[in-house]
Amino acid sequence: MIRHSLPHNKTGLGYWYVVSQGKLFLPNDSELPRPQTLQQLELALDGTEMLCQIGEIDQLPCYLLQYQDRPEPEDHWHSARQFLMYGEQHFEHAARACQVALFLQTHKFCGQCGSSMHLVNWELAALCHKCGHRCYPRINPCVLIAVVNSQHQLLLARSARHKTGFFSILAGFVESAETLEQAAIREVAEEVGVVITNLRYAGSQPWPFPHSLMTAFIADYQSGELRCQPEEIEEAHWFDLDKLPDVPGEVTLSGQIIQQLVNANCRK
Repeated sequence: MIRHSLPHNKTGLGYWYVVSQGKLFLPNDSELPRPQTLQQLELALDGTEMLCQIGEIDQLPCYLLQYQDRPEPEDHWHSARQFLMYGEQHFEHAARACQVALFLQTHKFCGQCGSSMHLVNWELAALCHKCGHRCYPRINPCVLIAVVNSQHQLLLARSARHKTGFFSILAGFVESAETLEQAAIREVAEEVGVVITNLRYAGSQPWPFPHSLMTAFIADYQSGELRCQPEEIEEAHWFDLDKLPDVPGEVTLSGQIIQQLVNANCRK
């Protein structure tokens, strides 16, 4: 739900997601985001630009506001990752706020005729009134793949960007004209040289860094020897499910899938 609207309830109470240069304003990062009026917000932060309503939490509206230049102090501005600790609803709206703000920032002018673009109020789209060109936010689909073998071991890998000792399940972007299943099979083969089978859908999660949608699968190992893709994967190993290394937390989809497999193994 995206609407051009100012606070419509009697108190003006709502959740305010203030975005500036890809980060969100959070006065106190140790407290759960709480509903407040725009006037209360402006006591801590003034000069925001109201853009639109991006949803509701507990029947209270959630609004996107934007700062052109992020003010001090810097420690009040956080990545949307910070909102993972506040639960799925707050992270969902924080992710949406960042993605919509980036979309509007990069679609101020029409790519077809150069005229100004405007956010329409019946869907999330930017429209050029001069030539009719319409744009929608970019979403990059990604796949996560948890591969298990007949010994009930989980295949985990460490990419070049992760610290030593930290492993996760495999991941990659979906290419043009490719299904999610084809992408999963291809990514595993490319990154670690393994052929998989019996893909099962396991969940999805928006990931606004900056505009991805993660889709998870569990797959069975079929054949192949581990062979790490140069410059992508530093190391990959089979791990017993009761002896895992440092892995992502359960606030992430990859962590949830890993824990799901651990729990299923414990019940055997």
